[in-house]
Amino acid sequence: MAEEQNTQAESKDDAILKQAYAATRKSLIARLDNWEDQRTWDEFYQTYWRLIYAVAIKSGLRSEEAFDCVQETILSIAKQSKKKLYDPSQGSFKAWLMNMTRWRINDQFRKRKKDTAMAANFEDDGRKTAVIDRVEDPNGEVLDRLWEVEWKKNLADAALSKVKTQVSPKQYQIFDYYVIKGWDAKKVQEHLSVSMAQVYLAKHRVGSVLKRELAKLDGDDD
Repeated sequence: MAEEQNTQAESKDDAILKQAYAATRKSLIARLDNWEDQRTWDEFYQTYWRLIYAVAIKSGLRSEEAFDCVQETILSIAKQSKKKLYDPSQGSFKAWLMNMTRWRINDQFRKRKKDTAMAANFEDDGRKTAVIDRVEDPNGEVLDRLWEVEWKKNLADAALSKVKTQVSPKQYQIFDYYVIKGWDAKKVQEHLSVSMAQVYLAKHRVGSVLKRELAKLDGDDD
């Protein structure tokens, strides 16, 4: 019973998150309306929004604040890109995106602190204040560590999303069970009613595409 309630709660949270994602994406694209590369920025949003959102949430922002952070971060990057302010020779894209996100997270905390009622709550909650202070400290390592963990996770998720569009649903399902979930090959064969050859072929085929997509995303960082 408890597991069922947890599943329902997670489903509800996922639904709310998807609605917020859709609204934020629509708003962002509307603000990019006059730009010729709107489709490119839509793809960029879909690739990196979860990374920015996850780090913002774990830094102490509420969900609506985190989505504002996502939108403002990507808008800032888009504006800088138009002016060609990003110089790869000065550092990696990964580090640049982290700094852009850090500044927008700090913006959200500053906006929150302008509310006197919220400021009173911060005085009563030492834990939240400590999180905010550490994240706002440009020399702190909290956000750096959060970013590294979430970057790797987002890289894998983004690559898998691209892989799904390039292989058959059946092959991806086999790969998911065998490689991602770590099922025994025999169990996969019986569960999906496929041959052992299909299991190994899917591993090779989907695995090759995944490596290629990971290399592309990693290349974007370089």
